[in-house]
Amino acid sequence: MISTSPGPVQAGPEGKRSERTLLVHQRSTRLDDLEDLNELELLAVSAGADVQGTVLSSRQRPDPATYIGKGKAEELAERVKAEDIELVLVNHDLSPAQERNLEKIAGCRVLDRTGLILDIFAQRARSHEGKLQVELAQLEHLSTRLVRGWTHLERQKGGIGLRGPGETQLETDRRLLRERIKYLNKRLQRVTNQRQIRRRSRNKIPIPTVSLVGYTNAGKSSLFNCITGAGIYAADQLFATLDPTMRRVDLPGNSEIILADTVGFIRHLPHDLVEAFKSTLEEVQEANLLLHVVDAANPDYQDHEHRVHEVLTEIEAEDVPEIRVYNKIDLTGQPARVERDEAGRIFRVWMSAHTGEGLELLIGALGEYFRGDRRRYCLHLPPSAGRLRAFVYQTLDVVSEDTTADGHWLIEFNADERGVNTLRKQADFQEQQLEVAQEPILAPTGSCP
Repeated sequence: MISTSPGPVQAGPEGKRSERTLLVHQRSTRLDDLEDLNELELLAVSAGADVQGTVLSSRQRPDPATYIGKGKAEELAERVKAEDIELVLVNHDLSPAQERNLEKIAGCRVLDRTGLILDIFAQRARSHEGKLQVELAQLEHLSTRLVRGWTHLERQKGGIGLRGPGETQLETDRRLLRERIKYLNKRLQRVTNQRQIRRRSRNKIPIPTVSLVGYTNAGKSSLFNCITGAGIYAADQLFATLDPTMRRVDLPGNSEIILADTVGFIRHLPHDLVEAFKSTLEEVQEANLLLHVVDAANPDYQDHEHRVHEVLTEIEAEDVPEIRVYNKIDLTGQPARVERDEAGRIFRVWMSAHTGEGLELLIGALGEYFRGDRRRYCLHLPPSAGRLRAFVYQTLDVVSEDTTADGHWLIEFNADERGVNTLRKQADFQEQQLEVAQEPILAPTGSCP
């Protein structure tokens, strides 16, 4: 829970002094109302705020002028003055007028939920694309908050022969914002085109893509490091990493996947962010499989699962197959295990990315999933096809090999349709050399291999 007593001044990002902050939350009748408030505190701490307490409000509907009402706004102003508050964070989206009115009454800066999330993203973006995406989202948000922001300034002065009304400072800022947003959209479109080219290049190679998705702070980056050993930044805070990272992972049966770590989701993810990060989230849309990472130690993990699916629906990725990974069992005392559906397919894996317990079950589940649509083939090769034989051993799951009396090779291997199509593209391949040995290979229904 959020403490209402003043605490010590903390160090913010990059060693800067944290701003003394009050949280404002308007109660509702929703069951997840308390979780919304706790999440606001986590967001504030992630941004580097020194949270001093909370102002709670109860209203049937938001006040058009201040959102929380005149009386509650005056109470907020008294606490701001008494506790030397520098920043007020409101756990709701404010209109520009509401934000401006609250600032006048409280006598300090006021930031709504969307502005807070955008600030966190600005701190965490590292790649060129990530910085462009965050700046675009910030400018889109700021463009609605220039209303009467410069009314204290006179119209710009012109030189000799240029006198007249000219542009107001507000009009100038709006024009500059529009030009910058247009420029950023062009740059991001270029980055999107480059990403699509790279994706098409990846698709030419029969390696499926698996994307990690989940509620922020569920342990996606820790799991990514556990599987790949990549060593990317992971911390117990919201939105610890923003930029997508990809690594190749070997699976049992001489098969591979591309594993992608993506940005985490939260309640009410700002629409501007979803739009700005669309090129990044395309990796989720185009994935062959989603690993939906769930914090099993969080009492509200079922609600988090629901929120993730809401975002997946918003980015049109709700139809991508998924396996749910219930992480952090080291905090719950539950055993590592897999759960199967009525058809015998694995749909849940319980594990701990922190201790590595259950990792072999997850790797086995991935291997089993991508073996599910494989068939067994028999390939007849003459002695002169040594290069093609080497290619089969390097890229496909070879089961056995025999040699005939005349020196021909008979190679049995397992492969899906993409693997066979890649084989067909090899220069030495002839269609009559290949035949299907049996129906699709079904994974055992006992446990992970």
